[in-house]
Amino acid sequence: MSTSLTWYRRLVLLAVLVPVLLLGGAALWAVGWVWALAWAVLVAAGGAAGWWAARAIRATWGYAEGETDLYLTYGLVTRQLVVIPYGRMQVVDVTSDLLEQTLGMATVQVRTAATTADSRIPGLRLDDAVQLRDRLAARSETFSTGL
Repeated sequence: MSTSLTWYRRLVLLAVLVPVLLLGGAALWAVGWVWALAWAVLVAAGGAAGWWAARAIRATWGYAEGETDLYLTYGLVTRQLVVIPYGRMQVVDVTSDLLEQTLGMATVQVRTAATTADSRIPGLRLDDAVQLRDRLAARSETFSTGL
């Protein structure tokens, strides 16, 4: 996974925390400056935890292309291992929102008929994501189970 995924998560965290800090702090300032200060400390602690977790979460994502299956692993607190048979893949998408595009990365999403787990690979460089999509699409056609 690209280190850009860490920055992506941190920028999203800041986009949420700054308005929460300002709006909550302004509302609590009317009650008293002590409450506003306590709110700022609480938000800062949450921000610090999120800042650290962004790097740790990026390190948990991984994938491997096996002979007949795609293996995905992720999760900081609860580790997940998802095994997707190539023959069950229906759609392989590459998506990239505006912030991901700015950071030069994309997400590959694999869709099956009945998926209940997270079947995406975030934080890939755009070129790598396109190549992975093409490989997975070719393998899914090779291993098609004829649903």
